[in-house]
Amino acid sequence: MMPRNILLMIADDLGNYTGSYGVSSVKTPSLDKLASEGVRFTSAFASTASCSGSRSTIYTGLHTHENGQYGLNIFKTHFQTFPHIETAPLLLNHGGYLTGILGKVHVGPDEVYPWTWRRESGSRDVAWVADQAEEFFQEAKNGSKPFFLTIGYVDPHRDLTRGGFGNEDPVDGRVQPLDVQLEDVEIPHWLPDLHETCLDFVQYYKAINRMDQGIGMVLQALARQGLADDTLVIFTSDNGPPFINAKTTLYDAGTRLPMIIRRPGGPSGTTNPNMISFIDLLPTLLDWAGLGPGYSLSAVPSDQRSLLTPGYLLNKQKADSPPRLGRSFLPILDRTDLLPESQWQHHVFGSHTYHELQNYWPTRILRSRRYKYHRNIAWRLDFPFASDLYASLTFEGVRNADPPMIGKRPLKNYLFRPAEELFDLETDPDEVVNLATDRAYAELLLKLRSTLEAWQKQTGDLWLLRDGCSVKMLSRYAGELEVPDRFDIDADDTRTKGVKLVNPASVGSIA
Repeated sequence: MMPRNILLMIADDLGNYTGSYGVSSVKTPSLDKLASEGVRFTSAFASTASCSGSRSTIYTGLHTHENGQYGLNIFKTHFQTFPHIETAPLLLNHGGYLTGILGKVHVGPDEVYPWTWRRESGSRDVAWVADQAEEFFQEAKNGSKPFFLTIGYVDPHRDLTRGGFGNEDPVDGRVQPLDVQLEDVEIPHWLPDLHETCLDFVQYYKAINRMDQGIGMVLQALARQGLADDTLVIFTSDNGPPFINAKTTLYDAGTRLPMIIRRPGGPSGTTNPNMISFIDLLPTLLDWAGLGPGYSLSAVPSDQRSLLTPGYLLNKQKADSPPRLGRSFLPILDRTDLLPESQWQHHVFGSHTYHELQNYWPTRILRSRRYKYHRNIAWRLDFPFASDLYASLTFEGVRNADPPMIGKRPLKNYLFRPAEELFDLETDPDEVVNLATDRAYAELLLKLRSTLEAWQKQTGDLWLLRDGCSVKMLSRYAGELEVPDRFDIDADDTRTKGVKLVNPASVGSIA
C-alpha cells in the first residue's frame, strides 16, 4: 500500500494574496504551480483570524472556545490548549506516523502537541527551512513509518519595526530578494489606497515572495527524495493579511483563506467552490491516513497507550476531548461543482475571543454563501488593535486621512460596532451595510441568530450570554433560575418583572 504521507505548510498572515487567487501583481510562482497541480478551494474559512487560535483549530478540529487556545501562545500572552484535547500529532503518533514540526509552532503546551521531531524557529531563512525539511524527509524515507510534517513559515508576518516585514534579516544566498516598487503593488478593496499603505505593501510583497521561494525549495526537496508521489501536500494561511479590517477580525478579509491541496493521483488545476472550515482539516488528515475522520483515542485500551503522553493520560481522567463537528472533505476534493446543501455544508461558523491578552473582543459568526451574521459579545468595548497593526504605516495613514476610512468602512464604525451585524455578501462584499436593524430582514436575523446560538450551545460556548451572564455557567449553578431573555443586562432597568424570562437550559435550542 502506498505510504500516505502528509506535508502541511502554513503561511503567517498571508490571506488570499497569491497569484492563483487573483492577485496577479504579487509574485508567487511556486504556489501558482502547486495550484496548477492540485485543487484550489475558493471558499475555505478559518474559524478565527488570530495566529495561535487558528493553528489550534487546524490541529484539534475544534473552535478555540472548545479547545482553550483563546488567544496567542507567546510571551505574556500565554494562552494554552486544554491538556485533555486530542491533537493531530497525538492522534497520528498513535496511528503509526512520524510527526514533525518545523519553523513557527505558536501553540502549546508541548505535551498536548507531542510532535516527535521538532525544529522550532523564528527564522525567515527559507533556504535553511528547506534544508531542515529535506533532513526530515530523509529520516522518514529511511524509516518504516509514513510522515506528517508541518512547516510554519514566519513570513509574511510583520517584524518588530515600523513598516518592516523581515526583509533586512540575513538569509542564505539561494534566496533572491524581489525588487518591488510603489507602482507594482495592488491595494485590496478593503483597505485605503494611501501612500502609507503602498509603502507597507512593498515590504509585504517582498516577504510573500521570499516565503514562496522557500515553498518551491521544500517541494523540490520532497521530489528529490522520491516522496512527491506518496504525499498529500496542503498549503494554507493561518489568517488574513496583517492589516486593519483583516487580521483579528472575522470579516472575510481575515478569515477567507487559500487552501491548495495536491493529492497523489488527483486532479490538476481544478477549482472547488464548496465551503470548508478549518475544523474540517483534522478529519481530512485522519481520513487520508486511513484512520477514519472520527478517529479518537477515547476508546483505546490501556495496554495500547504507549505512545500517549503522561499529561494526556493524566488529564483524560478529568475530561474527554469534545466531539469534533468537522467533516473530511476528501470525498468532495475532486468536485468542481457546487454541491447542494443536502450533500455538503452551505455555512460555516467562526469564533474569536482574544488575540493578545489585552485584545479582548469576543465575537461569533455564522457565514453562509450569501449572508454573514456577527454576534459581537463585548460590543460595548471599542474594538482593540493588535500591537503590530496599531504601529503600522497603514494605520498611521488612515488616522490622518480626511475622512479616516478603511476601504469603504469609516474608522469610527471599525472601532465601535453594534451587538449584531448582518451583511448581504452578494450586494455588499465589503461588509459595511448592516441589515440587523432593517425590519425587512427581521425573520432572517432571527433564523441566523437561533442557528448560531444552537451551535454555541452544542459546542459548550461559555460566551453564549443572557442578561450578561454565561448560559452554561448559569445552567451549572442555577439551572432552575429564569433570567431576562436579552443579551446584556440593562443598567437603566434591572428589574425582572414585566420582561420575557427564559431558563438557561433552553437557550440556543432552536436549530
